[in-house]
Amino acid sequence: MSVFDSAESFAAALPERGALVGLDFGEKTIGVAVSDGLRSVASPLETIRRSKFTQDAARLLEIAAGRSAGGLLLGLPRNMDGSEGPRCQSTRAFARNLSRLTDLPIGFWDERLSTVAAERALLEADTSRKRRAEVIDHVAAGYILQGFLDRLRHLKDAP
Repeated sequence: MSVFDSAESFAAALPERGALVGLDFGEKTIGVAVSDGLRSVASPLETIRRSKFTQDAARLLEIAAGRSAGGLLLGLPRNMDGSEGPRCQSTRAFARNLSRLTDLPIGFWDERLSTVAAERALLEADTSRKRRAEVIDHVAAGYILQGFLDRLRHLKDAP
């Protein structure tokens, strides 16, 4: 099984190059962001309206293949005290099920406050309420992925 709990073990499992796909996994939608091949910048891509697992997984793996992705990163919605509730459990279950369909390494990133940060950025950009609702999930996925990319840079710089 290629699901990794720590940023360090996920980073170690990744190929040298290739984009990463970041996911903000929610009850009704999955926000998707992608990085460039050098893994320096995350860009929000799209929001998938969830239906059946098989259809959701097929779309995610289609995106990953189209971007020659080297791994998938799911935001882990921990509680503010760091504990894990039902949403974390469903995110982990989704990752386990997805890992049965792909050889890509799958990792987690603490997503606390990513949606808040995305909302703030959209408000600062004077985005309409309707447009914010349409893009919030994949913008949040971008924040999740960028957080990991920044951490990845520090891991590479460490002695």
